[in-house]
Amino acid sequence: MPAPQLQIHSADDSRPVDEAAAAVAWHAGDKDATIRTLLDDCRHLRAQLALAEGSMSIGFARGWRPSLDRHEGDQS
Repeated sequence: MPAPQLQIHSADDSRPVDEAAAAVAWHAGDKDATIRTLLDDCRHLRAQLALAEGSMSIGFARGWRPSLDRHEGDQS
């Protein structure tokens, strides 16, 4: 089941929104449900990345290959 989609904006659209607080609020304060949804999303995205990696050629990305794990220095 896909995670619910929600557009969150601050009142004046100039301040960044606390994404963690917004995710918990979307789940009516249920932190366990929030974590389950995020883990499900992570699992889904890892499967999609594995499919993409299997279908792309070396020449397509000039030798770059996607990684399932984060590495030191990666942006989050």
